[in-house]
Amino acid sequence: MVKKASLLMSSGTVFSGGKSSSSRSHSNTRSTSSSRGDKDGGTVTTVLATTGALPDTAEEISYSNNKVIGNGSFGVVYQARLVDCNELIAIKKVLQDKRFKNRELQIMRKLDHCNIVKLKYFFYTSGEKKEEVYLNLVQEFVPETVYRVARHYCKNRQTLPLIYIKLYMYQLFRALAYIHSLGVCHRDIKPQNLLLDPDTAVLKLCDFGSAKILVAGEPNVAYICSRYYRAPELIFGAVDYTVNIDTWSAGCVLAELLLGQPIFPGDSGVDQLVEIIKVLGTPTREQIREMNQHYTEFKFPQIKPHPWSRVFRARTPADAISLTSQLLEYTPGSRCTPLQACAHKFFDELREPGIKLPNGKELPKLFNFSAQELSQNANLQSVLIPEHFRNATSNNTTTSSSNSNSNTSNNATSTSQSSSTSQQTSSAVVSTSAS
Repeated sequence: MVKKASLLMSSGTVFSGGKSSSSRSHSNTRSTSSSRGDKDGGTVTTVLATTGALPDTAEEISYSNNKVIGNGSFGVVYQARLVDCNELIAIKKVLQDKRFKNRELQIMRKLDHCNIVKLKYFFYTSGEKKEEVYLNLVQEFVPETVYRVARHYCKNRQTLPLIYIKLYMYQLFRALAYIHSLGVCHRDIKPQNLLLDPDTAVLKLCDFGSAKILVAGEPNVAYICSRYYRAPELIFGAVDYTVNIDTWSAGCVLAELLLGQPIFPGDSGVDQLVEIIKVLGTPTREQIREMNQHYTEFKFPQIKPHPWSRVFRARTPADAISLTSQLLEYTPGSRCTPLQACAHKFFDELREPGIKLPNGKELPKLFNFSAQELSQNANLQSVLIPEHFRNATSNNTTTSSSNSNSNTSNNATSTSQSSSTSQQTSSAVVSTSAS
């Protein structure tokens, strides 16, 4: 066990816990980072990393076929392959401020959920400039995003099949219910941050670079979240917002998948509010007060709300519109919670027995709720976990218990027989001895 992996880079700098020192004073220290060729002619890099899950454990990992698959102001994302198990991974490389702990790393190490991308390892590397330190987050690789899949359908002038909208949104709400139960607010929910495996329809929430554990009474930055998905309280400059900003963003994603385009495509922060008002109408003074009690400007044109039924196509299911309207509420506290969203009748189809994916495969895991997830509203358990799933789980438990009892019984019989045989043998020995 170690507190954090130390990494001696080829540039000659030792890193431990984000601190650096010249390797000239560590001339006897052997490098834990090396490169070599693999059988396909690629470069294999070996580093001493720390496991993502607590407690801290140092582990040497080797990866190859490094290639850039994404970049932005945060840093760069690479795709690579672990040599030992041939598993694809994504490595997110971000500049580390040595004065502070990396919030994304701290949060990701707390998370363990089937709908959240898994942090497998992390390690530090040196940059080109002196004193530059980079944090490398090694995560499971998931090939697609909701954004790219939805764009594919849009280009073909089609909308995403409803069954996939239900599957993707349901899993997003499960992920949100889980992180919110831990006090974590993602603060950047958008289609680009929803990873997908198209074959299994499994969705995983990623990119916790903007995430934060919200503490009541502590101010937060208002300029957060991508514009199209930014909650109105953020536009009004609120700094005491709650996890309900994620719920608004999820509502925007749902509406976008139903429409085939963003529901609030603002060109600027102010224009974003205009787009919202076009649909929801002008917020009342009370609604503005609920979004930001310190906001005093009330000069807005009085616009009536647009009927939700006219916002969407005529063939859009009423249940889908109902859920969207419950998510896109001005008053943060009036929005339905992610767990309530999972229990909404829009997702009833997913709870039916025998339903499969369009490709004939089984649905992803949808009902394996943990006590942590259900802690937000235990009363919803009877709706969230369908009877057929409870029965199957109960039967499996009974069968397992029966097998266990059977094995115990067999062991007892075997022991009894063994004991009997032993006694017979013992008697025979005594008899022989007597004769």
